[in-house]
Amino acid sequence: MSLSVEQASAWRDDGFVVLPNFVPGTQISALTDRIGELVDGFARSPGEATTVFSTTERTHAQDEYFLTSGGVIRPFFEEGAFDSEGNLQVPMDRALNKLGHAMHDLDPVFDNFSRTPELAALVSDIGFVDPLLLQSMVIFKPPHIGGEVICHCDHSFLWTEPQTVAGLWFALDDATVENGCLWVTPGGHRQPARTRFHLDGTGTTTDVIDPVPYDMDSLIPVEVEVGTLIAFSGLLPHWSAPNTSEDSRLAYTLHVIDDTADYLEDNWLQRGPDLPLRGFA
Repeated sequence: MSLSVEQASAWRDDGFVVLPNFVPGTQISALTDRIGELVDGFARSPGEATTVFSTTERTHAQDEYFLTSGGVIRPFFEEGAFDSEGNLQVPMDRALNKLGHAMHDLDPVFDNFSRTPELAALVSDIGFVDPLLLQSMVIFKPPHIGGEVICHCDHSFLWTEPQTVAGLWFALDDATVENGCLWVTPGGHRQPARTRFHLDGTGTTTDVIDPVPYDMDSLIPVEVEVGTLIAFSGLLPHWSAPNTSEDSRLAYTLHVIDDTADYLEDNWLQRGPDLPLRGFA
């Protein structure tokens, strides 16, 4: 097993587990170097990349650019990246909200980072039988304009029956309260999802299952150092504040589902037959 007795208990009881020093420095450097190369490429040739990703405004939710990104690598911007005339106000590496959503399948560096024996063992330890790597994202949370991510659970957006999704969140910078670290509700994974975001015609809709908002007072900050992995249940409520500091809060996230469950056909993230989901092999 990759988890200690205490860590296994944290996963079971709290719905998340913090694993410091999970990623060696050489792997962190390889990934951040590759992120820099990708960002430089988008800066030289941005193409159609103008979509702002915001969990507070949800302007991206009906955007074809976003809805067809499940099998590609695309950049998405922060709300504060553009002026009133649509011009970038900051350099590309400080303008992006994220890259997504098939980094792990389309880029060799991300593939190597995402498919390791250590990760396969961890996912087995937390209960997966036939894991599939569904979604990957680089989350930039840039200084000053890195936006709030509203309190939510990932099952709402990546729905399986029964619920199997888990998030693997890798700190590529130190994450602190000041620069927008994750906040979570310990034990909150025992609650069912309160909403479901899914395709509806040519766009999306959000079904409200329980209108009672998440209890923000129950959230606790999870401050971690670079190289830490936070694994959390798809039902765990989590939130992050805007980054108003001078420091970046770069992270990489990977979402895993179990092929023993049904991944619903009206989930927003879909793949074509030319890029089927794979596990850790």
